[in-house]
Amino acid sequence: MKATTEPESPLATPVILTDLVDYHAGSVVSRTLLKCPGGSLTLFAFAEGESLSEHTTPHDAVVLVVDGLAQITVGGLVHEVSSGRSLLMPANVPHAVHAAAPFKMLLVMVRGED
Repeated sequence: MKATTEPESPLATPVILTDLVDYHAGSVVSRTLLKCPGGSLTLFAFAEGESLSEHTTPHDAVVLVVDGLAQITVGGLVHEVSSGRSLLMPANVPHAVHAAAPFKMLLVMVRGED
C-alpha cells in the first residue's frame, strides 16, 4: 500500500465543520471556506438570540445546520431546523435567520447563469 502525503490545501483534508468556527456571546461569527464564480461556502456560528434580519439574494442557497437549533423564515413561513437538517432558500424570496439556541450552519450559495 502506498503512503499518502498531506495535500497542499487544508480544505482538501477531512475536517469537522463544527470545529472551524467558535461561538462568541452576543455575536454571529462567519468563516468563508470557498468563494468562486459559481458560488460560495460559508460557515456561521450564531450565539443564542442572534439573528440575520429579513433580506433577499439573487441566488439560491442551502442552509445545512451542523449544530444546535435555528428558526429560519422563508417566504413568511417559519421553519425550525436542527442539527443534521437542511433547508432551501430560493433566490429572490425573503428570508431571515434566528438562533433559537446556539447554532452553526454551513451556507451553500449557488450562483446561476446570469
